[in-house]
Amino acid sequence: MTNVFGRYAPFIQDFIYRSGWRRLRAIQAAAGDAIFSTDAHVLLSASTASGKTEAAFFPILTLLSEIPPVSVGALYIAPLKALINDQFGRLTDLCAEAGIPVWAWHGDVPQSRKRKLIEHPSGVLQITPESLEALLLRKHSAVPALFSNLQFVVIDEIHSLMRGDRGLQTMCLIERLSRLSGTDPRRIGLSATIGDLERAAAFLRGKSTRPVIVPRVASPPVKWRLSMEHYWVVAEEKECSSASSPGVSEPAPSLPDAPEPAALGAQDAGRAQSADAADAAQAQEATNTPAVEIELPAEATDPQASATDRAPKGADPGLAAIFEHTRGRKCLIFSNSREECEAVTSTLRAYCDRRGEPDRFLIHHGNLSTAIRTEAEAAMKDDADRASVCSTATLELGIDVGRLERAFQIDAPFTVSGFLQRMGRTGRRGAPPEMWFVMREDEPEPRAMLPSTIPWKLLQGIGLVESFRRDRWVEPPNLRRLPFSLLYHQTMTTLASEGEMRPKDLAERVLGLSPFARIEPADYRTLLLHLLDTDQIERTERGGLIVGLAGERQLASFKFYAVFQENEEFTVRSRSQELGTIVQPPPAGEKIAIAGRVWLVEEVDVKRHVVWCDEVKGKVPAFFGLCPGDIHTHVLEKMCEVLRSTDAYPYLLPHAVKRLVEARTAARRTGMTERPLLPLGDGLWCLFPWLGTYAFLALERLIKIRCAAALKLSHFEVSRPYFMCLRMEADAPDFFRAAAAAARSLTDPMDLVYPTEVPVFEKYDAFVPEELVRKGFAQGVLGVEEMRARVLSWAAGGRFPEAKAIEGAADLGDVPY
Repeated sequence: MTNVFGRYAPFIQDFIYRSGWRRLRAIQAAAGDAIFSTDAHVLLSASTASGKTEAAFFPILTLLSEIPPVSVGALYIAPLKALINDQFGRLTDLCAEAGIPVWAWHGDVPQSRKRKLIEHPSGVLQITPESLEALLLRKHSAVPALFSNLQFVVIDEIHSLMRGDRGLQTMCLIERLSRLSGTDPRRIGLSATIGDLERAAAFLRGKSTRPVIVPRVASPPVKWRLSMEHYWVVAEEKECSSASSPGVSEPAPSLPDAPEPAALGAQDAGRAQSADAADAAQAQEATNTPAVEIELPAEATDPQASATDRAPKGADPGLAAIFEHTRGRKCLIFSNSREECEAVTSTLRAYCDRRGEPDRFLIHHGNLSTAIRTEAEAAMKDDADRASVCSTATLELGIDVGRLERAFQIDAPFTVSGFLQRMGRTGRRGAPPEMWFVMREDEPEPRAMLPSTIPWKLLQGIGLVESFRRDRWVEPPNLRRLPFSLLYHQTMTTLASEGEMRPKDLAERVLGLSPFARIEPADYRTLLLHLLDTDQIERTERGGLIVGLAGERQLASFKFYAVFQENEEFTVRSRSQELGTIVQPPPAGEKIAIAGRVWLVEEVDVKRHVVWCDEVKGKVPAFFGLCPGDIHTHVLEKMCEVLRSTDAYPYLLPHAVKRLVEARTAARRTGMTERPLLPLGDGLWCLFPWLGTYAFLALERLIKIRCAAALKLSHFEVSRPYFMCLRMEADAPDFFRAAAAAARSLTDPMDLVYPTEVPVFEKYDAFVPEELVRKGFAQGVLGVEEMRARVLSWAAGGRFPEAKAIEGAADLGDVPY
């Protein structure tokens, strides 16, 4: 084992002494040993604020100082410009004594500074994936000299890149850069929240021949201050007797075996928490994740007494709670969408206005101008500024946001990874991380039936917290996608930078990139023929391929460097009437809610950004499928487990406890956690699959496309990924038989794509042949195998999650109900 501190360069040791560190943290010692003692790639995964950046850069800077490179020696790739700007000052100060230059390269950096780097390549370069794409494309001839001695590529927040095409683009860029510069740099991945370390290591390695070292460190236990409360959404015009008190209906009668709210109090919660400790050591060994101890924030236990302000009469109770506990404090308020973030910010600002108080709320999301975002970031870093910032995931990543006192989360985020990142925004300077969940939902009608009486957002929040707290589980990377959109993009950038290429050479160059390992040569030929037909590329007299006229128009835009999808709005029209705009249109045959009515989508014109629809009766959520995020099956199964359990959770506040008790009572009365299909009366049934978003979507399509006739289905609505409501003439055994038969006979996932559907998900899908878009969706997006396994488990036992076979069940005709 290397003496890591002794191996550090003197200027690194001096920095550590000046900072008052008594010892290196475990991840820093392990990273130093891996980087100093081997030539392997390294994946560093440890909890937020554990010193991962220093763990990577202390040994890297030591090596660069010992043998100064003749070019850029280390490339730091970050997902956000703000993260680069934040790290730039810290690295510059650290490197000044050793004379190692630190450069930043993105849209806000002056051209003069970029020219200086090209003329004098050296040190550390910090860049986003999009700026690196632009650099390889626009400064192609300068790349060999600029990176001729490149030794390290550091990828920060790698978990955020593994979620989609942007991460695959980053790996393409690293491999293209290595080939152009004739180097084989070591890759250092940094992340606080990686679920499957082995799969993440495979992603980092790509087609490199170097091994990947994943240091295993025992993270010390961490303490969270966490609360979760439930509120009814109240219309603005409705008067509330107390704006800060959640609107809660009268207690429902409890079954004899149903625990009263008091039975889920702090004492029982403490016992439940203690029982978790036995599993912690094994989980830490496997995932580098710490054991978690949870305590209620002191102020959350008595919100009236701890309030520093009072919301105006008639305020929404959930937003009132945020308003009353942010004044004089520095807080982050997370929402799950840009639209919700805008609405929350405007509401809180309106409360300030109605109270005659100065505005104390700022906003930050990806569609805002640089100036507005910068203002919010500066306010967060200024400890004297007590403003609060309403944000989406843009402040989720590792930007230093100063001495935050707490974060609020409106409703449940979609991923455990996102929850951990948001939780980690606070508690960075000595205090424990603190988050207050504000769960808001419309109060059900007095005679409402299951499933509308279940508090799905509350269950999802508990499921996310418990997935990490008890299981030490975080979403694994999805490496099974067919990235045809990115394939188009990399084909165009390769041709634009390399010039004329023979089709064979182009195919070898592009398909040789690791993200395209699952792409079949025949599919690439289909793509190239389509690009020829659409003038994206053209054939020269010598038979080579070059960028065509239509392709040049695409490449001329700076937006082409990015592969992530901007929020492009679609105009919704019914005949001659314009109804409004939506961001993500569903396919034809689905329903949307806009302008206070429900509409059936007849056609989606992707090129003109128009959705054509007709009015229908009914009620659907105001956005596609209720769940705009990708929720993993593990979380849905944990939600089911929460309903079945009698466990207490130490972070639930009184009204959340009450709603959970009511939900558990309803679950026991109906058997919804034991039987996936429940009758609601008059031929209406409710199906609870407990599947993640894309397996749920596959099941939807299996029922609608392959089972509708057998079931005599006349009505079908979903709240993805929670439940499906269907009206059919079949009974439960008929349903299980039909679903199992359809799942068994499904040999091609393409059969779950509607005949005229072109499911455009990624930014450049519009430039890809429709048959490849359909194939990419069917084989890379839909969770077909997970869906099939669940359906067949119902056939085996009709029970979740054990799927116990019933003794004597010889065929599908013996499905129990």
